[in-house]
Amino acid sequence: MRSVWGGLAIVAVSAGLLGCSGGNDEDLAQWMARQRASAQPKVTPIQPPTAYQPQAYEGGDTLAPFSEEKLVRVLRSDAASGAVSRLIESEMRRRREPLEDYPLDAIAMVGLLDKGGRRVALVRVNGLLYQVAAGNYLGQNYGRVTAISDNQITLREIVQDAAGEWIERTATLQLPEGTGK
Repeated sequence: MRSVWGGLAIVAVSAGLLGCSGGNDEDLAQWMARQRASAQPKVTPIQPPTAYQPQAYEGGDTLAPFSEEKLVRVLRSDAASGAVSRLIESEMRRRREPLEDYPLDAIAMVGLLDKGGRRVALVRVNGLLYQVAAGNYLGQNYGRVTAISDNQITLREIVQDAAGEWIERTATLQLPEGTGK
């Protein structure tokens, strides 16, 4: 009985394999050919590149955003509108001195002179020596020299506080240790 069932199993498997391996692949080939013919790629054409058109720079006549001149113009316009305090009004009208172009920390006191009973301090800026007397201006905050002692220069500066109000403050330039009298 075993051989009968084994033979039937062999016949059933053979019939199944013959059914799957049918030699009629022409239908499949025709369907694939139709699909290839109907499937057209949809490619949008690329726009040609635009030619570069150089533009002339027109900002040459305007002020640089961080220039000192811009600050001066703003302060002058504020002065015209009455927004600037009396402290800064006189500073805006006077001619600036050369040592006002440098920050105070770039200026170093290096010595003292006595010129006809008048005390004059020597300061160094960018390797050059300058004579400074009381009344001269130093630094970028409208610093006016108020006193010169044996070891320091005392200045009155005008700065804006956190609220934007102009206030006076005292600053000093010290003569380094070992270089004084």
